[in-house]
This record gives sequence, C-alpha cells and structure tokens, in this order.
Amino acid sequence: MREDLYYPHPFVQDILWATLDKFVEPILMRWPGKKLREKALRTAMEHIHYEDDSTRYICIGPVNKVLNMLCCWVEDPNSEAFKLHLLRIHDYLWLAEDGMKMQGYNGSQLWDTAFTVQAIISTNLIKEFGPTLKKGHMFIKKSQAALLLSKLSSDIVDEPLDAKRFYDAVNVILSLQNSDGSFATYELTRSYSWLELINPAETFGDIVIDYPYVECTSSAIDALVAFKILYPGHRQEEVQRCIDKAAAFIEKIQEPDGSWYGSWGVCFTYGTWFGVRGLVAAGRNFSNCLSIRKACNFLLSKQLASGGWGESYLSCQNKVYTNLEGNRSHVVNTGWAMLALIDTDQKAKENVLNHAEKKVYVNLNIQINLENDHGIEE
Repeated sequence: MREDLYYPHPFVQDILWATLDKFVEPILMRWPGKKLREKALRTAMEHIHYEDDSTRYICIGPVNKVLNMLCCWVEDPNSEAFKLHLLRIHDYLWLAEDGMKMQGYNGSQLWDTAFTVQAIISTNLIKEFGPTLKKGHMFIKKSQAALLLSKLSSDIVDEPLDAKRFYDAVNVILSLQNSDGSFATYELTRSYSWLELINPAETFGDIVIDYPYVECTSSAIDALVAFKILYPGHRQEEVQRCIDKAAAFIEKIQEPDGSWYGSWGVCFTYGTWFGVRGLVAAGRNFSNCLSIRKACNFLLSKQLASGGWGESYLSCQNKVYTNLEGNRSHVVNTGWAMLALIDTDQKAKENVLNHAEKKVYVNLNIQINLENDHGIEE
C-alpha cells in the first residue's frame, strides 16, 4: 500500500536486482558457479542457525524472525529448527482493536522494570517498596543490568551481584564505542551510509548499518559514571576517556536550535532530554556548557501557553519540531521536557522559573483526558 511506502527504493536497486536475477543467478546455477552458490548458502544458514540458537528462536526482531523461519522451512520443512521457530511466533503477535498485529519486539520487560526501579529509588520510598524492589532485583539480575540496585542493602534486594558481572558488562560497553565517541544500538558502526542505496526494506529507512544515537550514547555515559563511582579501580582511565569522548560526541551532534533528534520516542523533546542527561552525567552543567544552555532555550521556546509540551509524531517523519494538532499539551512530552530542565543545575532552574512567571512553566491544570487518544510517543 502506498501509505506503507515510507522508504521508496532508488532506481539503482531496480537495475541491481534485475541484473542479479537475469544474469548472475543463471551463472550461479551452473558449474562452477553452482559450487560457490552452495557454499554461500551453507554459510548463510550457519549464521541463521547461530542467531536462532543464541536468541532461542526469537531473533533480534520480527522481520528477520520471519525470514529466518522461512529459510529453515526451505532447508527442511520437518526440521527441529522450523518447529522451534513456530513456537516463538506468539511472542510477537498481539490482538488489537482492529485486528492481529506483529509488534516491533517481543517485549520491553527489562526496559520497563529498569525505569520502574529508577522511579522508586528517585522518590526515596525504598523501604515502602521493598518487596517490589526485591522482585525487580531478581529479574534484572537475571537480565544483567543492576547498577542502581547494587547500591541498596541486602535487606532490601537480597544477595547482590558479583562485581565480575559488572566488570564484564562495562568491558562490553567500552568495546562498543565508535571512534567518534558515539554508541549505536548493538554493534559498532562498521560501514558507510551510502549503503542505504541497497536498502530493500520499503518501510524502514537508515537500517543497513547500525547508526549512532544520542539515546544510546547518553545511556552509556550514565552507566559508566555510576560504575566508576562504585568500582573506581576497574579500567579507570579507559572508562573516563570513554565518557569524555561520548560527551563530546553528544555536543557535536546537537542541532543548531539546541535540540537533539530522538529516535526511540517522539522526538526532539525525547532526544533533548537524553542529550542533557548525558552531558550532566559527564560533569557538564548550565554554567559551564553552552550545549546545555542552548537545550534549555530550545525547550522553553517550545513550551505551550498551558505550561506543557505536546510534540507530534510528525517530528520524527519530517525531522522538524511539530506541535500536536490544536497545540495540545501531552503529559509524556511535558515530563521529558521537565526532566531535562530539572537535570540542569540551580542556575538553570532559576532561569526556567523566571521564564515560567511569563509562560506558566508548571501548570498543574494541564488537562489529561485519559479517554482520548493522546498520540504516539514511542
């Protein structure tokens, strides 16, 4: 359908695929090309089976989950691999009000649990939520991400993680930093953006290589700073160098208007929150960092008369900040913007509050009608 054609493939792909189909494939079906083709197929299947085994047949996402399953069926419809694939399809399916859908991931359980733990710890209600934190600690411990929880006493969370597991996690983070200081999602950015010319996915853009993101880079800084405080003796200089390079990258990719483009949420309010958070974690503040001052000015310039913020998903698509229809406030965008402003130092807060006297910065009467659709936020 035309509305699903988010990324129309370029004409060079028509030439490439036609050439492969009409000329290259016939050559590879005959000896000696057939030998090369068979070896290539065996190698491809080895990679597929390795990923299937490593992810217990969930794969890294729904697209290659389906493709891997199809390849296993072509290889052998009665194989154990194909049967195991069938069992994990339900991890991606969910029934919405308008029919069956396939979600982008099999779930966000660890993400949700980590955010919940952060929220509880930030409120100083640790004792009141002791049983909840204990369960969260057990789940996160099994999922290998627990720096915040490691600060809590064993009375709350039971036995802490072995320090070696934190060392291993930090070693992985350090290994994933790109030469420019950035972090991508799950591997180094190993090639060039011009490879998007052969991107065959008409619904996704910028997927052929793993691009760096402000959210990933900021989160890496957060984790390393927390680790450095708890375990200052492990690769101290390398950790600090990694933090400094990552912070410099965040400053470098800031937009001229002071914002950062967010890829995992809508959109500039989300990205700017992460940009500010990463810089603050690295030691910057409103007084000594121009990027943070520009970010505050950007957020304040987008504040609505109601006191809140409301950003449309069209910001992601058009890469230009766009308010929600009717200039409505949205509680999520408002939360992200406020978190970014609060993360800065006292001088920034004073500037914010001075501005708020004119713009009604904190309007506790933002209307939140839970019965209406508030728009897409992730």
